[in-house]
Amino acid sequence: MDKIRSENLNVYFGDAHILHDVNLKMPENSITALIGPSGCGKSTFLRTLNRMNDLIPTFHHEGNVYLDDTEIYDDNVDVVNLRKRVGMVFQKANSFPKSIFENVAYGLRIHGIDDEDYIKQKVELALKSAAIWDEVKDKLDQSALGLSGGQQQRLCIARTVAIEPEVILMDEPCSALDPISTLKIEDLMTELKKEFTIVIVTHNMQQATRVSDSTAFFLNGQIIEHGPTEELFVNPKEEKTEEYISGRFG
Repeated sequence: MDKIRSENLNVYFGDAHILHDVNLKMPENSITALIGPSGCGKSTFLRTLNRMNDLIPTFHHEGNVYLDDTEIYDDNVDVVNLRKRVGMVFQKANSFPKSIFENVAYGLRIHGIDDEDYIKQKVELALKSAAIWDEVKDKLDQSALGLSGGQQQRLCIARTVAIEPEVILMDEPCSALDPISTLKIEDLMTELKKEFTIVIVTHNMQQATRVSDSTAFFLNGQIIEHGPTEELFVNPKEEKTEEYISGRFG
């Protein structure tokens, strides 16, 4: 079953036509990887899935994006609620200058939850889900900014998980991390897909092959090829896909 999908999606910033007729189905409880050279529209597409592009005044779109069977750009859609259902983890860990505990509790509080016992329970569960509980359980009142880059990124994942989204968008979540931290995040993604649908933008071909179930190759704002990850990497149907994954351009 498809959790989220785009149909004939075109995105513009002013007169610039960024995405061209993008059709992509992202199945429930799976990891979909978006690959392609810089500037090909991957991150723009990712941000259409929770309406982050709405924050850019010149943005407009044509076509549709559905979460389950709800058109997310419908006038009746509550964007705050949408972003609760479709959480996002950014390229650079954006920890707040607050305690580790309050970083994770933040999302709960801004959604109006004030039951401290409930918040404490959800923070612990989220930190465990993000595989960082054992590293931080004795210093929850210390600043999150004292954590390593890899720990901060897992903390940001915990903050996203705490509000119980249905979809988690990840925009190059490992690009600033060392190989050991990267593998921890990848292992974490594999665990998280049991509960969530994940869409990840990555420049790391090996990462796409390790973690994703399906892969979409973007080029010049279009999807050139989409299919099961192993099939796309081992036996690509399109010459441009073959050239990109073999390192001949991009």
